[in-house]
Amino acid sequence: MSEPLYRDPAAAVPDRVADLLRRMTLPEKVGQVNQRLYGWHAYERGADGGHRLTDVFRAEVAAYDGMGALYGLQRADPWSGVTFADGITAADAARVTDAVQRHVVEGTRLGIPVLMVEEVPHGHQALDGTVLPANLAVGASWDPELYEAAAAAAAAELRARGGHLALVSALDLVRDPRWGRTEECFGEDPYLAARFTEALVRGMRSQGVGVVLKHFAGQGATVGGRNSAATELGARELHEIHLMAARAGVRAGAAGVMAAYNEFDGLPCAANPYLLTELLRRRWGFEGIVMADGCALDRLVRLAGDPVAAGATALAAGTDLSLWDGAFPRLGEAVERGLLAEEALNRAVGRVLALKFRLGLFEAPYVERGESPAGAAKLSERLARASVTLLEHDGTTLPLSSAVRRIAVLGPNADSVPQQLGDYTAPQRPGTGVTVLDGIRAAAGPGRAVTYARGCELVGDDRSGLAEAVALAAGAQVAVVVLGGSSAREDGTRFAANGAAVVAAGNPPGMTCGEGVDLADLALPAGQTALLNAVAATGTPVVTVLVQGRPHALPPFAGPGALLCAWYPGPWGGRAVADVLFGAAGPAGRLPVSVPRSAAQLPVVYNGKDHGYRGYVDQPATARYAFGHGLSYGSVRYGPPVLSATRAPAGDPRLTCTVTVENTGAAAVRETVQLYVRRVAGGSSWPRVRELRGFTGVDLAPGERREVVFAVTAQTLASVGRDLERVVEAGEFAVETGPASDRTQGAPLTVTPG
Repeated sequence: MSEPLYRDPAAAVPDRVADLLRRMTLPEKVGQVNQRLYGWHAYERGADGGHRLTDVFRAEVAAYDGMGALYGLQRADPWSGVTFADGITAADAARVTDAVQRHVVEGTRLGIPVLMVEEVPHGHQALDGTVLPANLAVGASWDPELYEAAAAAAAAELRARGGHLALVSALDLVRDPRWGRTEECFGEDPYLAARFTEALVRGMRSQGVGVVLKHFAGQGATVGGRNSAATELGARELHEIHLMAARAGVRAGAAGVMAAYNEFDGLPCAANPYLLTELLRRRWGFEGIVMADGCALDRLVRLAGDPVAAGATALAAGTDLSLWDGAFPRLGEAVERGLLAEEALNRAVGRVLALKFRLGLFEAPYVERGESPAGAAKLSERLARASVTLLEHDGTTLPLSSAVRRIAVLGPNADSVPQQLGDYTAPQRPGTGVTVLDGIRAAAGPGRAVTYARGCELVGDDRSGLAEAVALAAGAQVAVVVLGGSSAREDGTRFAANGAAVVAAGNPPGMTCGEGVDLADLALPAGQTALLNAVAATGTPVVTVLVQGRPHALPPFAGPGALLCAWYPGPWGGRAVADVLFGAAGPAGRLPVSVPRSAAQLPVVYNGKDHGYRGYVDQPATARYAFGHGLSYGSVRYGPPVLSATRAPAGDPRLTCTVTVENTGAAAVRETVQLYVRRVAGGSSWPRVRELRGFTGVDLAPGERREVVFAVTAQTLASVGRDLERVVEAGEFAVETGPASDRTQGAPLTVTPG
């Protein structure tokens, strides 16, 4: 008897899907679009240290004679409760994953493999997974090529452990830094986010891993910076700001997108046919899957009336795969009640099956054994080093010279690896990572005195350690004060069903950032501010290092000393920070977000609408530090930009923009040259102040002078037109170059019709 067509690897994927669909029962179809089980409930660890599949998992497979996807089999964190005592380590992962897959493939009628879905927010969120810097730090590197290599390394780890799909935040933008998930964004700018999203997809696809991009769309623009709150986006704002990264990721080959919690135009994204069907499928031609966010479909009951109708509503709108909800498991009832056409269910099932075929699961369902991939840790450290951003400098304190023999290291973020990691992080083995204090001690060597005091707590106004810190600072030549925030989830944190921290009195105990941890006030906590002021009052030069997942509002820099932002730099961030402080590496990071003066002036994004607003009575409307800002230990002089022509037709504006940059200092520098476009007149909608349209990193030796050439194409000059597609509209432009969004020089360009 010949094999069925769906088993033939030489057959076209659509034909294999159609053949398999014809053979499936209604319950089997429903099973393929469900991802109901928390993966850590699929196994348990025995007294002998081995793992066995649970009855809960077996019952879930039996209910549908198959399983579409299994989320988080290897996830470990305080929410899941998984630790090294009972979880799946790198040594166990392939064997446990194969046991799950074998049960599904060999124990069901049709033998359809299960998709193994894992969180990879900044490295695989599993025991022994390499942690990368958080996305906001990645954005600060302005180096997509480096990130692509790091993403490939993370994907190789995932694939070696049996994972197929990586869930990665990439599409959200920082439009309000009060939002706790700011750390998961690449920045505030759509062009910058698009370049990193492309790099992410390319890197992971190179290792055979499919990427599901989170979150589609507009989640970074919720009202008040409150997690999962409403958005008040119009269609133009959505298209101009929030869709560029998604479209770039789709074009790069993303396997799926995750529908966001927020609504657009009154409808939650998971039930929004405009977003999921009209835009994503019909206009963009996307053929991948749409996954719901955790428990999001249960929220639709309020609109639809009951879980059956809620599931039907979401699937009809374009959602293909559920996540933990009680709605999609009842899609069979929806078909039987006439609320959902079985053909609509077939389309969703077909997309899930097509993805499994494209990933090669039917031919190779089990993990290919081989050597464990290496290199991710080094790439994590390189990313951390590239992201360190020098915001202020007195010109003399840094880099720390050999004449500095006494260094006081102070602050609540100076000696904590967990506080360098960010949210969505698995427990780390003891001894993993380098704190800022450890990094400074190692870089200082045995001949210098490095003293340490915590000085204050991360949150609150406890000043019991202030006197000790001030005494150490007074006796030092330089004080390094490490402040900021933390997304480290503690064992006492309480969580919602979707894993977000529950905000309540005393909870979360030590988090100031992360999912569910939003702030009304962006100022540093009172205890940290008191420590910084008291140390500065000693007269000792102060180097402030911010380890944080969002830009905190900062007071004016007083000096002497310096101000650096290290974001959440990952486990080896302490060594990266020390390299910059001591001059083993120059500061190369650039701000991926604007740093506000206070929360009261929000929004303070650089690319807002250009209405000529000049500010408030009590403070300027401009950012404390602008998007793109970052200093080096040298100085770079920019010449004016030169266009190859000053007039171009809208239909084919192929030009070049050349700018000369010269290192006029005594130190080698890595300069990020930025290209912006500003509409001066014309167009069908009101223009933005300016928009990033290109960037490139240039290494300059002392005295070196180089020409940087940007291509100016239709993509460079395009804006969202009347039909909400990006087009080049005739008008007057300025093509600008510079080291930051607030320090540019422009060349005029006239774009003519045609």
